[in-house]
Amino acid sequence: MNSRRVLWSAIGAIALAAVIGGAWILSLPAAPSVATPPAITQDERDATVLALKPPKRQRPLIAIIGINDATETTDYLMPYGILKRADVADVVTLATRPGPMTLFPALKIEPQATIAAFDARHPDGADYVIVPAMSRDDDPEALQWIRNQSAKKAIIIGVCVGAKVVGDAGLLHGKRATTHWYSVKELRGKHPTMRYVEDRRLVVDDGVATTTGITASMPMSLALIEAIAGRDKARAVGRDIGLADWDARHESDEFRFTRPFALTAIGNTAAFWAHERFGIELKEGVDEVSLALVADAWSRTYRSQAVTFARAAGAQQSRNGIRILPDEVATSWPAERLLPSVGDRKPAEALDNALQEITARYGTRTTDFVAMQLEYPRHRATQ
Repeated sequence: MNSRRVLWSAIGAIALAAVIGGAWILSLPAAPSVATPPAITQDERDATVLALKPPKRQRPLIAIIGINDATETTDYLMPYGILKRADVADVVTLATRPGPMTLFPALKIEPQATIAAFDARHPDGADYVIVPAMSRDDDPEALQWIRNQSAKKAIIIGVCVGAKVVGDAGLLHGKRATTHWYSVKELRGKHPTMRYVEDRRLVVDDGVATTTGITASMPMSLALIEAIAGRDKARAVGRDIGLADWDARHESDEFRFTRPFALTAIGNTAAFWAHERFGIELKEGVDEVSLALVADAWSRTYRSQAVTFARAAGAQQSRNGIRILPDEVATSWPAERLLPSVGDRKPAEALDNALQEITARYGTRTTDFVAMQLEYPRHRATQ
């Protein structure tokens, strides 16, 4: 009798959970709104550029900080690669501790220095500190270092959910800011004096800049280049990476937790027997921005994971000097699960191509699911 009662209790609990879960899914909006983002006035654009002007050096020093475990792939590598292309500043990638850095959701690299080594070499601090999303918003070493850099008059730039790290460092009090759409509510709850700004991919306020999700680091980097070296230089780099415009236009309502988003996450996760590993051959001179975008996109389908492989052990150096460690040593990869070489594709084109390939393999819903995570305005990118 007791076993029968336990069985029926378990069935009842499952049924109740199904009813509650179904009601929650039905309560979600069926689709996000898609509208033309509000225009940016010339005065606002000029003010953003002025607020990002180098605070110290004529040739600025830019530090990108991450923790050694699970710093977001594109947040960390894209600003580095774009700023290095421009050659208008000295750019260095940092980690809180010695050793390799595991990026999330893909890639493993060797940072160029630790924060301690950077401080020893540059006691007066950086001009800009770029803060990506990290697996822990409250890493004490990272937070203290960011505070110290701010006190030394560096402009702090929180990319995506890096805004939560900047907030936990105490730098968002009373400031206007933004972040990845998924984390807006949490950020506002933790920092009630912060003033959230919607419909902007980049917000700058008194020495602190923040961006919306992941792909916003591309226009942010161009805005920073414009502030350092002028619009013509930024326009040239924009052409080189495949981005014609980089103002702060954004339609916040386009990015939200919807019914299709939830159902895709549940369905793709549940289809565990169909999950795949795709190989990207790692070669010397690979463009780190294109590689980051492609690996990031394929690793966010909830159906696949991108891994790198190389013919020999040891790090391979990217186009702009990042040492990338292969996930596996292999001379080949099964052809049906081999991702095309990044080659010389412009980063924006590499991302668009990856999304097209994801559509061909998994369908439009999964592609929309990935683009939503990347906070990528895909319909405007293809216009």
